Amino acid sequence: MSESRVPRSRRFLVCEPRHFAVQYAINPWMHPDTPVDVDLAQEQWRALIDAYRAHGHTVETVEPVAGLPDMVFAANSAVVVDGRVFGSLFHAPERRPEAVHYDTWFKTAGFTVHRPESVCEGEGDLVWTGRYLLAGTGFRTTREAHREVQEFLGRPVIGLTLVDPYFYHLDTALFVLGDGPDADLVYYPQAFSPGSREVLERLFPDAVLATREDALAWGLNSVSDGRHVFIAPQAEALAARLAERGYLPVPVDLSEFHKAGGGIKCCTQEIR
Repeated sequence: MSESRVPRSRRFLVCEPRHFAVQYAINPWMHPDTPVDVDLAQEQWRALIDAYRAHGHTVETVEPVAGLPDMVFAANSAVVVDGRVFGSLFHAPERRPEAVHYDTWFKTAGFTVHRPESVCEGEGDLVWTGRYLLAGTGFRTTREAHREVQEFLGRPVIGLTLVDPYFYHLDTALFVLGDGPDADLVYYPQAFSPGSREVLERLFPDAVLATREDALAWGLNSVSDGRHVFIAPQAEALAARLAERGYLPVPVDLSEFHKAGGGIKCCTQEIR
């Protein structure tokens, strides 16, 4: 069955974890007294980049900035659809300076960047399915930002409410296996409000349903190119179910980043 899955070459933007640390706590995963092995983080991050390139994807980098330990989580910097860049306004004051440096990268690369007026954390809460944007709220990104991004991108936005603080961003509770009108979805139902679960059931009746164990293992913070799924090796059960669906799991260990509440997708901004 895996031969029927067709990968699509992707363009990713990433940021080296040169200054990565856990210096504050803005989600339940973060504990400033937990030591971080920066050398190990660098090694794990390079393994992710190598895996992307080995599977035919383009990877570009933004220069890390001292004093911004979470800048490695590039996905939070923006959402890019059809070359339009909707930037970020972070909820936590500690992260707000990151947006300026990412905006500069996009502008230098020739993109026009929209700076949101409402709190919005990029692909952390805005997931493009190929037909519309799934938009998370409840902990970070606001509903006002959902309306703002719809006006800017001219794409339908489906609001989803997150209810479990451990899954504070949409990309910790859900990911898309491909893009297009028939894209598959993987999600953890209990991360969402009852109404949002019903919406997901209606839109994606054939979705892969994840367990809390899958989600806590960072299995939902994955990246797929339509065939290969770059996934945390700790999420063995979810990887097995994806293989049954014809996808090819590519385990990449980013466990050092879990200490800051991040994983594979958090480190990966897709430029469409």
